[in-house]
Formats: sequence, structure tokens, C-alpha cells
Amino acid sequence: MAEILEEKFKRLYTGGMLAFEERTVITVPPSTMDVTVGESIVLPCQVSHDPSMDVVFVWSFNGDVIDLKKGVTHFERIGGESVGDLMIRNIQLSHSGKYLCTVQTTLERLSAVADVIVRGPPEDVRVEHVSSTTFQLSWRPGPDNNSPIQIFTIQTRTPFSVGWQAVATVPEILNGQTYNATVVGLSPWVEYEFRVVAGNSIGIGEPSKPSELLRTKASVPVVAPVSVSGGGGSRSELVITWESIPEELQNGEGFGYIVMFRPVGSTTWTKERVAFVESSKFIYRNDSILPLSPFEVKVGVYNNEGDGSVSTVSIVYSGEDEPQLAPRGTSVQSFSASEVEVSWNAIAWNRNTGRVLGYEILYWTDDSKESMIGRTRVSGNVTTKNITGLKANTIYFASVRAYNTAGTGPSSPPVNVTTKKSPPSQPPANIAWKLSNSKLCLNWEHVKTMENESEVLGYKILYRQNRQSKTHILETNNTSAELLVPFEEDYLIEIRTVSDGGDGSSSEEIRIPKMSSEWAPGSWRAPSQ
Repeated sequence: MAEILEEKFKRLYTGGMLAFEERTVITVPPSTMDVTVGESIVLPCQVSHDPSMDVVFVWSFNGDVIDLKKGVTHFERIGGESVGDLMIRNIQLSHSGKYLCTVQTTLERLSAVADVIVRGPPEDVRVEHVSSTTFQLSWRPGPDNNSPIQIFTIQTRTPFSVGWQAVATVPEILNGQTYNATVVGLSPWVEYEFRVVAGNSIGIGEPSKPSELLRTKASVPVVAPVSVSGGGGSRSELVITWESIPEELQNGEGFGYIVMFRPVGSTTWTKERVAFVESSKFIYRNDSILPLSPFEVKVGVYNNEGDGSVSTVSIVYSGEDEPQLAPRGTSVQSFSASEVEVSWNAIAWNRNTGRVLGYEILYWTDDSKESMIGRTRVSGNVTTKNITGLKANTIYFASVRAYNTAGTGPSSPPVNVTTKKSPPSQPPANIAWKLSNSKLCLNWEHVKTMENESEVLGYKILYRQNRQSKTHILETNNTSAELLVPFEEDYLIEIRTVSDGGDGSSSEEIRIPKMSSEWAPGSWRAPSQ
């Protein structure tokens, strides 16, 4: 028992009193670390101890005590009373070695040791040889401080890339020698810079400084334009378009496009060179080209090194004339105070009269200015068009003309129509109703119209069970109506006039409550209007 107590406790006799002190233990010792030049690290040294005793931490580096009180540039003690962590800022190669943390109390002295390995990044990255698609690089591995490098990673970037990208890996074989590697698969006539990153079993280190920015040699362009198409333009024109080639794929100076075309059925290609590197369109003009003639078209690329790849063949049609004929049989009729319908006969077109893609309708009033003329279009073989949003009781003129990619043709002779008078402005009034079983009877006064309004032709009764349900419509020429509806719910009803000018104003919404004992069958009810 005495041996156990002696092992766990220290005895103190002070002023005739016997005290037992808790043993000091290093709970978080420093551990071996593998770092790269320029990093900042923390070596831990933390203890548990008797609170009544003071603790002193002393750090040594390679056998020499580190004097933290002199404000050493790279070393700093951090932590509280029971924490003696050592921070090393901006670590250098000279800081590689053994670090000893000594913990000292009035009764005990403990220590823990750890190795810190500082590795330098690869150095002196140089480009030794350049071709159109390769770079040959050399570099020195940099100090490894007995932490052998296992692999090198070569990274590159260009003005067109986002960040650095790994392009090659080189295993470490000749430790301490100058290394050489060839990076392949690069694009011609593009500026590259390189850097090297070393790695071992612990991880990867800091990258080397980038090499100088160098451009690969030029070569014949190999990427052909895509999306070759065209068409449109004026008569006697062949319009050819394509997607331009980005700078990083042009492979050299003097870049341009070779546009080749021939009429379908011909064996001879016409070639035109377009020297502007950002071009994506070429227009060929020749009076002998007939409208809408089909051509085989392809586009190639070239630079100072020679002619490159060519796109696949596309069919492109030459420009066309505007339609030469005006539509016949144009007519117009009024549907309401704000809507008319214009109709016409379709044009049977051919190569001589011009293709028709659709029709354009113009409409105006007697007092219209040019800016007030309305225009609307329909595509295809449509021969009618409703025009809305017009003024009531107004004379409108309308004309129709055909259009295609070249423009519009001649207009048909104008026709005119007068829109209907405005619909009645007064709603039905004095509406009375009564319930009898499932029958709802309605009565109201006839609506009288003003001189500038359309005559009342009838009435619409709109009814629904609630505001969210579907609205039903009953039309009548009288001033009374009967509805057969099951009154299991409240009903909402409104009545509006019907005229040539359109629907008139609606009455106020009437709520018809569901059948109950408080409603006597056959009794007439009228809202307090």
C-alpha cells in the first residue's frame, strides 16, 4: 500500500501539516509534423496538474533552449497556465529538427519530444524545348529534409483557363538530381506557364514559382467551323453563316476562313477567303443567282501554316424577291364595338411571283396619322385575322399584303367597315326572384339604351354556387327566366345585356340563399337596390 501511495503522490510537510499533491501529467504532447516552407504551425504541449502548484514550460530546439522573452521572430508561446503550445510562424528550412517541451514544477520535471520536417518546394522550373503541342520542362526538387519525395505533379494554366490544372505526374527516382519531363497534348499557338508540386506519403507541398510564360509553336488549324447555315438576304445574294473559331483553337497567326459553295448539281466549287478572324458571315452577290436557289456550302479554316479542316456540307438557299402580287378578295366585317375580322384569298406563289411566308394586315381610321396605323401578322396559309381593341362606332380601313424574308409585297385595295355602337351602359335593374322547390324564377326591367349605344338584343344570366365554382350562362330574349337548380348551397347570380356591340354592364351580384324553412315557397323577393 505504501508503494502505491508513493507512486501516485508526493508528500509535503509544511508547518506541521501533511499534504498530498496531484501528480503532473502531459495530456497533449507535441507530435511529428511534415510541413512546407512558409507555413505556420502549432506544436502542442498541454498538462494536467495540481492547481496549487505553478508550472513552467521550457522549449528546446536541437538541444538549445528557445528564449521566447527576446521576441524571436518565428517562435511564440501561446495558451494559458496549463498550456504551453509553441507557435512557429513562417517556418523555414532551418527550423527542421527536434523540438523538446519540458514541464517543470517544484516536485517534478517531465518532457516530450517531436520532429518537425520542413520541405522546400521544387525550384528553378524551366522550359527547355517547345513544339506546337509539347513543352519539355526541367526543375530541381528542393530540400526534402529526410522526407523523401515520392511524386511530382506538373500544373499549367493559360490566359483562357480558370486556375491551375494538373497535366502530368512524374515519380521521384533520382533523388536530388535535376528532373526532366515532357508535357504533351497542348494546343498550338497558345501561351502556357508551368509549376511543379512535390508530394510524399504525408501529402503535397507548396508549388514552385511559375515558369516564364511561353507560347507553343504554330500549326495548321484542325478545328472546323460548326453550325454552317445561312439564307435570306436580297435578290441575287447568297448569305452564309457559321460559328467563329475561338482564339485558342486558331493555332497560329494569319487565321481566316475559306468559304466554298456551288449550286446543287454543279461539280465546281467557288472559293472565297475571309481574312477577318472574328468573321461568322459571308455574302456572295451575283446577278445570275436566281431567287431561292439551293447551294451546297462548306467552310474551312487556314492560317500562315496552311489550310486546315473543313466543315461538313450544308444546303443554303439564295435570297428571294419580295412577293410580287397583292392578295385578292379582301373583306372586313364588324363583330362588336371593339372587334373586326379581316379576310382575304391566299396567293398561289411560284419562283416568279415570290415566296409567301405569311400576311401582314394594316388598319387605320380616317384621321389616323402614320404612327397610328396598326400592323399585325399571320404566318403560313392563314387567310383571316381578328383585330381587337378598336373604338366603337368608328370607320376602319384595312389592307393586306404578303411577306417573306426579303420584305413585304404590294398591298391590296383598302376596304372599310364601321364598328358597332357601344354596348348598353346601364345594367338590368329591379331584379326580383322567388324559389319554388328546385325552380328559381327571375324578373327584371327592360334596359333602355342611349342613342350612341347598341340596341338590347337579349340578356345573359350568369350563376354559380360560390365564387370559386364554374359559372353557368343562360341566354334569353325576355326580361324573365326560370332556372332549374338544386339549392343545396347559396347561389350567386348576375344579369347583363347582350347587343351587337357586345355584352353590356352587369347587374350587382345577387345572393340566393339555399332552401330553408324560413323561405315560403312562391314568395317573391327583391334586393334593396
